[in-house]
Amino acid sequence: MNNLDSSIEATELARAPAAPLSPAAAKQSGDKSALRILWRDHLRIGLEPQWVAVAGYRRGLRPRLVHENVIPCDTAEQATWRAAVDALPDALAGIRRSRPAVTVVLSNHFVRYAVLPWSAALKTEAEWLALARHRFSSVHGPIAEKWTIRVAPAARERSRITSAMDTTLLDAIKDKINGKAYLVSVQPYVMAAYNRLQPTLGHASCWLVIEEPDRLTLGLIQAGTWRAIRSRRKHEAWRMTLPRLLDRESALLGLEAPCTEVAVCTYVPFDDEMQGGYRLRDVTLPPHGAGHDCRLAMVLE
Repeated sequence: MNNLDSSIEATELARAPAAPLSPAAAKQSGDKSALRILWRDHLRIGLEPQWVAVAGYRRGLRPRLVHENVIPCDTAEQATWRAAVDALPDALAGIRRSRPAVTVVLSNHFVRYAVLPWSAALKTEAEWLALARHRFSSVHGPIAEKWTIRVAPAARERSRITSAMDTTLLDAIKDKINGKAYLVSVQPYVMAAYNRLQPTLGHASCWLVIEEPDRLTLGLIQAGTWRAIRSRRKHEAWRMTLPRLLDRESALLGLEAPCTEVAVCTYVPFDDEMQGGYRLRDVTLPPHGAGHDCRLAMVLE
C-alpha cells in the first residue's frame, strides 16, 4: 500500500515522525522527542494561493479542535506562494501556549507529483530518489534542480508516488515559523485527502478528485496503489464534464475496466451523485467535520 504519511519534508524539518504516534507506541519506542511532540498542542496550517486555513488542536488523551480560522491572502500575490507564506504570522497570532507543534499542508498549486512504477532494479532509497529527480527534470527542465523531492514508501512491487516543491518555499515556511512554534512536517494536500480516504478504501479502486481555486487534481488508486496523478488548470464547468475527463484519462492509461468510484474533495458544497456512469461521493470533510467551512478541509483531522 502506498502511504503518503512520509510527507514531503526537508531533512532539517524531519525531527518528528510524519505519521502520528500513539502514546503507547511512543513510550514503547523510548523516543522522548516523539513523546514531547505528541503532547504538544498541534496547529495545522493549510496554504492556498487565496487563503490560509488554520485548525488548532488541544492535545491529550482525546485531542480536540479548539481554534479554526480562514485568513484571506493578498490578491496581488496570489499567482505565487508568497502571499500565503506572508500570512503565516497571522496564522500563528492566536497561539496561547508556548511553541505548539505545527504541520503545514500545501495546496496542489505548490506541489508537483509523479507516479514511479515498481522496478526490481532499484535497490536503495537513493536510487528511487535519483529516478524521481530524473522524472521531474525530464518534464520540467533545469528548474527541478531547485526543488525538494521526496518518494513515499510503498510495499514491494507497488508503484510509488513522488512529490516535489520549491526548496525556497520550504525555507520561507521555516523562517516564518522559527522561534514561534515547532515545525514538524510540511505535507501536500494530496496526503491529507488520501489519508482521509484510505481507511474506507482499503485495497479497492477509486479516482481521487481534488478541486481548488483554478486547480483540479486527479489521482487514480487501483487495488490500493497509485496508478496515476495529474494536476491541471480547472475549467469552470468541470463538474459537468468530469465523466468525459475521466473517460479520457482512463483511455490514456489503457484501463482494461473502468473505475467508476470517485472520491471528491472540494471547497464548495457538493452532493453525492451518479454522473455519467460514475458514483461521486464527497470526502472533503472528516465524518465529524460536518458544518465546518470546506476551506478548512486540508487541515481538519
